[in-house]
Amino acid sequence: MAGTISGKSTKVARKAAAKRGAAKPKLLSGGNPQIAKEYGDAPVQAYIAAMPGWKREIGRRLDALITRSAPGVSKAVKWNSPFYGLEGQGWFLSFHCFKKYIKVAFFRGTSLRPVPPGTSKQKEVRYLDLREDDEFDEAQIAAWVKQASRLPGERM
Repeated sequence: MAGTISGKSTKVARKAAAKRGAAKPKLLSGGNPQIAKEYGDAPVQAYIAAMPGWKREIGRRLDALITRSAPGVSKAVKWNSPFYGLEGQGWFLSFHCFKKYIKVAFFRGTSLRPVPPGTSKQKEVRYLDLREDDEFDEAQIAAWVKQASRLPGERM
């Protein structure tokens, strides 16, 4: 079905989000919002709205940039993190709040050019850490998102 990688429709995801009500999400260790696993844009927007302080604006910018750079992107929240992917291809990117930064994970990061700077224990994963006073290189992040969205994604 269109709208999600899981096969669940966006309409179903919106109904489930409405059922949960307007309860404010709990912030976990490091200020990461606790959002239930769910597919669609609504839980991702709830996650971003619950991001503390300066991280919220970076989350909004990342989400908008990903949506522009990967038309037809599917979204979900899994393991208290927003995930982005394309139907039938899997997930290509996720991000997560930590106390002093936001960690953007490119699941096939070693295939991106240039390779994102942060290494991982997983062979192909590369990270980009965004801190409050860092320059947000929108052009570079958009280029990585475009490249990542064209690669086979992760099935999770």
